[in-house]
This record gives sequence, C-alpha cells and structure tokens, in this order.
Amino acid sequence: MVKKPLKIVETVLRDGHQSLAATRMRITDMLPVLEQLDEAGYWALEAWGGATFDSCLRFLGEDPWERLRTLKGRLKKTPIQMLLRGQNVLGYNHYADDVVTEFVNRAVDNGVGVIRIFDALNDTRNLEVAMQAAKRAGAHVQGAFVYTISPYHNTESFLKVARELVQLGADSVCIKDMSGLLAPYAAYDLAAALKAEISLPIHLHTHYTSGMASMTYLKAIEAGVDIVDCALSPFSMGTSQPATEAIVTALEGTLWDTGIKKENLYPIADHFRGVKKDIADTFKLNTAIDIDTKVLSFQIPGGMLSNLLNQMKEQGMADKYPELLEEMPRVRADLGYPSLVTPTSQMVGSMAAFNVMLGRYKVVPREIKDLVRGKYGRTPAPIDPAIRQLIIGDETVINHRPADDIAPQMTALKTELANHGYPNASVEDVLSYALFPEVALEYFKTNR
Repeated sequence: MVKKPLKIVETVLRDGHQSLAATRMRITDMLPVLEQLDEAGYWALEAWGGATFDSCLRFLGEDPWERLRTLKGRLKKTPIQMLLRGQNVLGYNHYADDVVTEFVNRAVDNGVGVIRIFDALNDTRNLEVAMQAAKRAGAHVQGAFVYTISPYHNTESFLKVARELVQLGADSVCIKDMSGLLAPYAAYDLAAALKAEISLPIHLHTHYTSGMASMTYLKAIEAGVDIVDCALSPFSMGTSQPATEAIVTALEGTLWDTGIKKENLYPIADHFRGVKKDIADTFKLNTAIDIDTKVLSFQIPGGMLSNLLNQMKEQGMADKYPELLEEMPRVRADLGYPSLVTPTSQMVGSMAAFNVMLGRYKVVPREIKDLVRGKYGRTPAPIDPAIRQLIIGDETVINHRPADDIAPQMTALKTELANHGYPNASVEDVLSYALFPEVALEYFKTNR
C-alpha cells in the first residue's frame, strides 16, 4: 500500500501551555530549544495567537509582536502557525474590517506562515475578511470549523461549513474539537466524509479533556486525516493535546509513519519538563490537570467548570453548583446551540450562573443581548422567540454580516493612542491597543 506519512503540528509553544499552564510560558523559556524544534520535522509550530497575545501584555511584560519576530528569527525551516478567531481577531468583540485586515497583514509580515481561522458560531461570514487578507498576504490559510454536539450539529452540517471554507479560499480544512468531544468512531465517519468530498488536506485538532483524544486520532488517521496537533509530553494530556512522542511511536513502521525521530524529541521534552516546573513555581499554578469526563455531559472544558465553581463559592452559593451544571445545557439550547469555545463558552457559563443565582434571565449581560441581536453572527439553531422576547424584547435582530455595521476603526484608534501620549505608535502598537486597550496602555507605560 502507498505510504501516507502523517504530518504533525507541535503545540507546546501555544496551546500546550495555554491548556495546562494558563498561557504563562515566556519567550525565554522557548529560546534554548527553538533550533531543535525547527529541525525536528514538524509540519508547523503553533506558537502565536489564541490567548498568548493577551497573556504577553497582561501577565508576562512581553510585546507579543516582538515575541513573534524573535521566534521567526530562530525558526528558519518550520512555519509558525497561529490561531485567529475571525472577526474577533484575538479579542472578545467583533472588530472593523480594517482592523482585521491590518492585523493579518502585520502577523504575516512579522513571521506567521500558517493561520488557522475559525468562528465560534461556524458562521463563515465572520471569516471572509480574515481569510481573504491571509490569502493576499501569502500565508497558508487554514479554514476551521468548530466541532460540537447538539440536535443541530451532524456530519452534513459540518460538511456544509467545510464547503464554504473551501469556497472562501482555504488551503486546508481543520476540525477544531476544543473540548475533546469527538469520539473515535465519529471521528472516522467525519474524516471519511470530508476526504470523500474535499480535495484539500484535512487537519484534526482535539484536546485530551475527555480522555479519548489518542483513540480519536488513530481512527481519524485511518480515515485519511492528513495532519494532527500534538504537544510534547510535559505539556500534553489533561486538557491539552496527545503527546507528540506517543503518536510518533504509535505510527512507526506503519503507512502513516511520521518520519520524526522520537530520540530527537526527548531532550526537547526534558527542557520543557523543567520549564513546566518553573512556571508552576513562579506563578503558583497547578499544572497537573487531569482529564474530566464531565465534559462529555456538559460540553464545557474542565478549567471553565472549576472557574464557575469558584464564582459560586465567592457568592456563598457553592451548594447551587449542581443546578449550574444542569442550567448550562439549557442556556445553550435557549441561545441556539452555540459552540462552547471563546467567546461563547464564557457567555453561556456566565448566563447560567446568573440564572441560578438570580433567577432565569432576570439579569442579562450585554454580550448575551448582542448574541441574541445577531451581532456575533448566525446561531446554529434559531433562538426560541419566547427567549428572545425575554432577553431583548421587540428589538430588531440583524441577519446580515455583523461587521457590516462597524465603521473603519484604525484612524480613530491611532488618534486615541496619540491622545494617550503615543503619537508615533507603530501599527503593531495600534493593533495591540485595539484588542486590549487598558492592558496595552498599562504595558506601554513601562515599555514605550
């Protein structure tokens, strides 16, 4: 039979530590092994985007753009991959098209080679501008759809989104399973359906949260998946990805042999084992995060469940936690079954907490009202009219692309930053301010 080597994206520089160490890995933790990672034989190194941008500015005293330039300076062979939330960019709101376009341009100019672009609602209208900009800038454009489970999500609904991603110019298509919900045989069926219809490479991203990830990868690989995400062992498992060394070893001598020498990975893993301990000690973090099979019932990642429990404790309502777990699926159904990924996971969790503490929809956060108004895009299922009336009354719901209502922002942002005392701010600094105004200004005080 024809060999079909599996390609691997290494996530230790981004999702690995985002999942297990609160995104606290510093550039100095990465530098000693970047050349070794570059030579290891990965398809790409995921090293930017997601929560790293916020964490650099907010917690680590780093300029995320300078981090990217430093990475690019050391990584001569292997492309740098980033995660981008479509019209949300790396923030938590929708931004104007000029901000999205400029951000993508700057990311590519500073070193990003592969951009994985997704929308929490799988509304591909929210991906159009980012994907077009990435294409023009010369990046590999990976269109992603979010995998979730509901009465409105099935193989055909995911195929529909995948077809739209292809039409938007994707160079590859990614199944993004952020909660570890994708079961092995479901993965086989979905991957086989995608391979039968789409000629582009198919990439699978999952998390070990439910304990199924390695089995899911093996079945998906058998069905034809071309690329998977893995993390070196110190930053694998738990709520992260399967261990790179384990997947490489499991496929040795098979049709899907990766060609990566596991012996070359061991010294890199040893380095990150020390990094993980240092991060835990420095930031007082618990990095020993176990799998949490409750995610299979509640579809909310384990870390978020613990955060919600802490919120309930702070309100003296820890005894209501079981009610919260029952309320979250109800809220998700009420709101049209959004995927539980940033930012909609936080929105559903917060709304459920308010409902349990104060009564159903007695207090509704602005973000939930905007979701119901259509300002985040089209929900997978229609929102029940009675729920919509309860949340926004007789207000109009928009049906067009939400960003069509957002006027260009870059010029105004430059002016704002000048008024704050930074008249000669770089485009990168303007973009940092656009996404995280208060955090960026605090960073600029001591670093500009």
